[in-house]
Amino acid sequence: MKLPAFKSALLCAAFLAVAHGPAHADVLIDNVEGLRIDEDGDLDRFTGLWLEDDGTIIEVLDKRDKRPERPDFLADMKGQIIVPGMIDAHLHVMGLGFGALTIDLSETGSLDEALALIAQFARENPGRPWILGRGWNQEKWGLGRFPTAQELDRAVSDRPVALERVDGHATWANSLALEAAGVTAETESPAGGRIERGADGVPSGVFVDAASSLIDKVVPEPRPLDRDVALQEAQRLLLSQGITAAADMGTTLADWQTFRRAGDTNQLRIRIMAYAAGIDAMEIIGGTGPTPWLYEDRLRLNGVKLYLDGALGSRGAWLKAPYSDDPGNSGLPLLSEAQLRNLMSRAAMENYQVAVHAIGDAANAEALSAIEELSESYRGDRRWRVEHAQIVSPEDIRRFGEHGIIASVQPVHQTSDRLMAEARLGPARLEGTYAWDALEEAGARLALGSDAPVESPNPFIGMAVAMTRVDGDGMPPGGWMPQERLSRMDAWRGFTSDAAFAGFAEGRFGRLVKGERADFIVIDRDISRARPEAIRETQVLETWVGGKQVYRREDR
Repeated sequence: MKLPAFKSALLCAAFLAVAHGPAHADVLIDNVEGLRIDEDGDLDRFTGLWLEDDGTIIEVLDKRDKRPERPDFLADMKGQIIVPGMIDAHLHVMGLGFGALTIDLSETGSLDEALALIAQFARENPGRPWILGRGWNQEKWGLGRFPTAQELDRAVSDRPVALERVDGHATWANSLALEAAGVTAETESPAGGRIERGADGVPSGVFVDAASSLIDKVVPEPRPLDRDVALQEAQRLLLSQGITAAADMGTTLADWQTFRRAGDTNQLRIRIMAYAAGIDAMEIIGGTGPTPWLYEDRLRLNGVKLYLDGALGSRGAWLKAPYSDDPGNSGLPLLSEAQLRNLMSRAAMENYQVAVHAIGDAANAEALSAIEELSESYRGDRRWRVEHAQIVSPEDIRRFGEHGIIASVQPVHQTSDRLMAEARLGPARLEGTYAWDALEEAGARLALGSDAPVESPNPFIGMAVAMTRVDGDGMPPGGWMPQERLSRMDAWRGFTSDAAFAGFAEGRFGRLVKGERADFIVIDRDISRARPEAIRETQVLETWVGGKQVYRREDR
């Protein structure tokens, strides 16, 4: 995929000079209204950056500081506001890219609207053997149940269709997809998964968590070229939102090779902290431990992502008590107590970082218990990660403050899930849900992300939600459980320095301090002073990674 051309030939020439210049070339980014998180984690204002040719910061300059007399490249930013590049602590890079290239149902408000969009996509893409996409949400549609294969047949009946739910924890398939997968009334639900069925016991078309593999196994694999295009599309989207680095949760071997191809050809523009999709992928990619940082700190395999439960929307989140709106169902534990500890131990013994997906209160309690036990054997700076930490029993929150645990949370999930969480849990069990301030008070380090493509990767929306706990329509007034709001600086650090720390990247990028990479963005407002509603509307004008401009809004 072609990168946007810069309009300024002089600017292009300057970048080439920086990239291929002498060993001691330097760069001066000057005349800025700079805002950064300094070495002490506090807000600091500055007016310039003096850089090595590799994008490493030599000095952060104030107005009175002496500038280099003859820098190899001078960028006069004309008083624009620059801040550190934003870091998404939990997303799915290739999922975001493929989501942009397939059908996206996340904005549909009803089943009929979704079916119309699916039918239109199929008509516009007659050569595709399968119709693939994501983003459906029966809760948003007000359907009160899962959709069915027969309903999907109304949109497309001449080709198989497989559509991932918005949270990635269920698949909706049409009749031809079920036929291709050999799914019948006799097919049993696999461990850790559930086949939704009608009253007659016949599969109705939705497959929850591990059951999705029944459909996935017959969906054609993307070609390497398809993967390369998807990665470039993901990078374009992320850079346009001001995201310069991200933790990729669930990196497959094919994903890793896609990242490596991009790095080998100088097309890897964002920084990726990768977490392998299971132990097998971890061992194949990393061998006997985390990889080195590659491509000037643009890629590293940090560790492994393990799934302990499913999601709230598909009622796969593992709860201590049954769902209020589905008595008898407490969700789906995806690993036994022994399996979880064995997998975590296998990773920890070779110093891989462990990230455990846990949404329900039972899953979070189990993840915490496993960390407590393994911390006796695997000491040192482990930075055990709990991904999502959405529903935590009040008595378990304090446990997050022990053993250096990272609580990796996604603020926009709270506004998207609010009404559903109330229905799933009932009012008596809401304490401890999306409890960001309580987790931080307990001593957990919060790393903030989006879970894109589940939610928009826009970090300024996430930052505003973290500060207010209200959605884009200002609902609910005053915020949902407002005592769990984060301060402005905590939210900002969560999307920058704390997200870098969560991925063992501190000292490399995330803060705009001496010795780190100069990853920064030019924005249209001062987010250190703007109201949260205004932060939500922040526009990214330019994105720079390693001292080089990689996105400009005018070039879109």
